[in-house]
Amino acid sequence: MLKSIRLRLLDLTLPTPAANLALDEALLDDCEARGGAVLRFWESKTPFVVVGYANALVNEVNLSACETAQVPVLRRCSGGGTVLQGPGCLNYALLLEIASDPALTSVTGTNQFILNCLAKALSPLLQDSVSVQGDTDLVWRGRKFSGNAQRRRRTHLLFHGTILLNLDLPLLEKCLPLPTRQPAYRAARPHGEFIVNLPLPMSAVKRALALEWQADEVLRPWPDAGTRRLVSERYARAEWNQRR
Repeated sequence: MLKSIRLRLLDLTLPTPAANLALDEALLDDCEARGGAVLRFWESKTPFVVVGYANALVNEVNLSACETAQVPVLRRCSGGGTVLQGPGCLNYALLLEIASDPALTSVTGTNQFILNCLAKALSPLLQDSVSVQGDTDLVWRGRKFSGNAQRRRRTHLLFHGTILLNLDLPLLEKCLPLPTRQPAYRAARPHGEFIVNLPLPMSAVKRALALEWQADEVLRPWPDAGTRRLVSERYARAEWNQRR
């Protein structure tokens, strides 16, 4: 566990997809400027697709299906693959000081350290093992329920991901083609045979993760102005979301 660091907790869903993506980056900006560590939870009330920073929309998104279903497509600041957001998809974000643990000094070490902590927290709830597969996947009974990504700055990093609990998987199959990059353990399985919702209540998952990361102090205030600025400059702009 991190060296004598207690995380502050922010359980906050903002009204729009753009604002929710922007808040993760605003928290990173805030921690980089002022220090500290944060665990955030959020759950979008409406479906939307979010692509990784370097993803090409035409390769990773069924744009015609998204348009028909009125599912917007946005871009986040971190890497990783393309995901469907919406009700039943618990999002978490960890903002950590890189110097707080030797494992956080590299991308690979960070992936392994954080994902193993998440697996350790979730396994007792399932009364079954959770494994880390590929680079950044969490897997239960051979099927993926969580994808994750990171963004690194000078002193802090953002590690965020999804935990599928009751997401509309048929909608996911419509909106997302098979990804261009697939981990070997997927074995070319279609979404319906590869992705799974965990049979857990969201409240229990939040409690388990907050306990694992010792996040027991509520974050006040949160970076509202920074979030609004990032929405205006980036996340609500076609130049950002559709640039590839």
